[in-house]
This record gives sequence, structure tokens and C-alpha cells, in this order.
Amino acid sequence: MWDDLKTAAAKAQDIRTLDLFAKDTTRASEFSLTALDMLFDYSKTQIDAASRDVLLDLARTADVETRRDAMFAGEKINETEGRAVLHTALRNLDGGAVLVDGVDVMPEVLTTLDRMQTVAEEVRASTITDVLNIGIGGSDLGPAMAYLALSPYCNGPRCHFVSNVDGADIADTLRGCDPETTLFIVASKTFTTIETMTNARTARAWLQDHDVSTDGRFIALSSNADAAAEWGIPPERVLGFEDWVGGRYSMWGPIGLSLMIAIGPDGFKAFLRGGQAMDRHFRAAALHENMPVLLALVGIWHNQGLGHATRAVLPYDNRLSRLPAYLQQLEMESNGKSVAMDGASLPVQSGPVVWGEPGTNGQHAFYQLIHQGTRVVPCEFIMAAEGHESDLRHHHELLIANCLAQSEALMRGRSLDEARKRMSDKGLTGDELERQARHRVFAGNRPSTTLMIPKLTPEVLGQIIALYEHRVFVEGVILGINSFDQWGVELGKELATSLGPLVSGDASADDKDASTRQLLDFVHRFS
Repeated sequence: MWDDLKTAAAKAQDIRTLDLFAKDTTRASEFSLTALDMLFDYSKTQIDAASRDVLLDLARTADVETRRDAMFAGEKINETEGRAVLHTALRNLDGGAVLVDGVDVMPEVLTTLDRMQTVAEEVRASTITDVLNIGIGGSDLGPAMAYLALSPYCNGPRCHFVSNVDGADIADTLRGCDPETTLFIVASKTFTTIETMTNARTARAWLQDHDVSTDGRFIALSSNADAAAEWGIPPERVLGFEDWVGGRYSMWGPIGLSLMIAIGPDGFKAFLRGGQAMDRHFRAAALHENMPVLLALVGIWHNQGLGHATRAVLPYDNRLSRLPAYLQQLEMESNGKSVAMDGASLPVQSGPVVWGEPGTNGQHAFYQLIHQGTRVVPCEFIMAAEGHESDLRHHHELLIANCLAQSEALMRGRSLDEARKRMSDKGLTGDELERQARHRVFAGNRPSTTLMIPKLTPEVLGQIIALYEHRVFVEGVILGINSFDQWGVELGKELATSLGPLVSGDASADDKDASTRQLLDFVHRFS
């Protein structure tokens, strides 16, 4: 099925997007989609009607719709671990039953949500001023991103997020907290994650060093209630979740407790309803009118079709500054695989390198490479029509102008003749004119998409996150891989455990490679 994509991509190499607009006055509307008050514009790409048909055929051949329905039905589509994939159930506030092995999971989901609300309301009504969420990966990236994104709605205790086992992370965070009024959330599904538990022990010691009782000062977000109890956290302060919720998809449930404490239960439920609304669109819309599907197909076109190895996520909203890192994990941990479901090697490249920063900061940093570098970097702009600072409307208007200007500049570019005229107008002539003009040429024809949202609210953030979750799912289905395991993180963890005694000098490194021994020697010399 990949041959048709390669053929279409080869034909598109010489297409200039500006020419597509010149030939079709309806291109902007024909190559964009509105859903849930969001506008997804992919017209500034080299995709034309014929190549879009090829992409849609890819989705049909991969049977995306059947696979999607299997996921929502609770079938065990995570085949390498024998698990269902049902993070969507966590936001199924007013949907029907969701069955796993014939058992409806929704009563337990809703009971857990009620327990979260009870805990959140108790904390919000208490003297707690600071909540420190200790987690890593999906137990950190999601709530940390969402807390910042929804800061205009935060009316509870301040929230902080510690993930790195580097002692600087927790030391710097604790420096701004009062031990008398700080609550700790330990987020670890197994309650054994070494980075998380190391930081949790440091937090406990910090309270003890300040002669503050640890009773009632810790909440566990974990499925291992026994380990939490052994650590000193009673069952009533443990919120668990099932194995059909993957870490990077988990902030819709107990992992989102810090967010619920910050914005309140009503705000958190609005976030859930936004995700549920996108679920309903994803399930009901035809492929050619389905926003997650089209977002995925654009990604497939750029990566597996045209061979662009990276993808820049560029939110023009400072409060979405952590979104690129969140999506980096979502995409790269999900689709960074090299074998298909049956264990066979992939016939094409897997997921792209995802990175990015908010505009306008990036314009004064890496946009130089995006505009004039030798590699093409597809860009995904995200922009809100309305900001929260109504008294600073001129700031937001300038922000919008910059976002629109960048996508136009990437497409339009600047020809050598245009650059020559500019230099001529400045009075340059001859060889110097030519030399200076060449430095001011922009190749243009650099692809970008734009996701326009009305305003960044809890509900809209839920829509955005669910949109990207389903995008990753669709890409994974088309690639034929399992997007819901992450075996690639295991080897490093195992080796780190074995290296611990070597770093402390309690064991010999004779069986290690020469490079590792040399690096250990350096550590021992200076530590």
C-alpha cells in the first residue's frame, strides 16, 4: 500500500503550493476542516485532491475505522501486553457502558472520579498552599502541561511538578514551599518507579527535617495500594487506575488530580467533556471529514511520503509552552517502533522526531533553520482567536499576525529576483549585489498546518489533547504497529539499576565496556 504513497509523493516534489492556490480559488476551504469550533487548515501543504485520495485509501486499507471501533469497545488492541486501551473511558462522563472482558468499567471509573473530587475539594478547602506532584513521564508531562495551559482558571493551591531524579529538581522546588502547608502527590502506577520513589523519600525526609508530621501529607496515585500502604499512605488516600490506562494517556483520571485541585472539579470535568466531544467526532465522522484522521494523514504524507524526518509543533500561546514536550512523548513513545504487530520489520520509517517551542520566542531562535536550512521541517501552528488578557488585546493581535506571517512566509518564500531587487533598491550593484541577494533568498514551499481554536479553555484543551491522541492512534494503525507499549524504555532502566553499585564504588566495573569504565573512573576521581 506504500507504493501508491511514494508515487504520489514523487509527483508532488515539484509542486509549489502557491501554484495550487492559483489554480483553485476554493483551496483554502477544500483543504481545511472545522470540528467542535476548531479549524484545521492543511491547505499550505503539497497535498492535492489526488494525493489526499491516496492517503484516505491508506487509512481504508489499514482498516482504521474497524481498529478504532475495537479500541472503544474495550478489545485488547495492545496485543504485546494483552490489554485493552481505554483512556477514553476516563472521559466518558455521559456515554454508555464500556466493557472489558464482559464487565462494565464505567461504575468504577465514575466512582474514582467522585473520590478525586472529594479529595480535591478537601485540599482546596484546607490550609494547603502548595501541592507538589512527584512523577515522571506520563505522570508528570500531562498535568504539568495542563496546569500551565489553564493557569487563568487556577483558583486553588499552587501546584509544582518534580520529575527529574537530579536532586536539583526537588531541591529548587522545595526551596519555595512551606513544609507546614505543602501536600505531596506521589504518582506512580506501580509505586516502584525509581526516580519517583527517590524524590518521594526526599520529600518525606524534608518534612521530617522540619519536624512536620508526614501524616495526611501524601496522596498516592497508584494501582499498587499495598506498596503505598507499606510506604505509609493509607488506602483512603490512594487513587488507582487500571492497566488499560497507559501512562502517557493517564491525566484524564487520577494522574490529573493536581489539575483538579488547581482548577476545581467543575473545570476538570469541562476538560473531560472536551476530550469526550473529540471522541464522539472521531467515532462518527467519515474519514475525509475526520479531524484526527486528516491530521494523521498529513503527518504520514510528510514523514513516510516525502521523507521529512521531523515535525515542529509551534503553539502561539505562551501557556502552551509545555505542549510540544507533552506531544513529544505521546508521539515518540507511542510510534517510535521498528517492527509491526507481527514482529516483522517496518517497510517504512516509523514516527517522526517531534519538537517545538512557543511562538514568538522560536522566531528568534530555530526559525532560521526552518526558513533557510537545507532540511524541510513541516510545521504545525496552533493559535487561539481570543486571548485571556482583554486589557492587552494589542499583544494578542501582534501574536496572531506573527503566526499567520510565519505560515505565509514558509509557503511563499522569496525568489532570487526579488532579493536582487531589494539589494538594488539599497544601492548595491555588481558582485556585491549578487552576493548579498543570495543570502536573502527563501526557498519557500515549506509545508505547515494551522489549528485555530476560539480560546484556550479547559474544554478546548481537552479537545486538543484528545485530537492528538487519536492522531497518534491513526498513524500507528496505518504503520501497523502497537502504539500502546513502550519496550524501548526498559533496557536503559535495567542497566541503570545494575550500574548503581558501580557508581557508588560498591562493585567492580570489570565486565563493563572500556568507555563505561573510563566514565566511571572520571566520576570517582571528582566525586
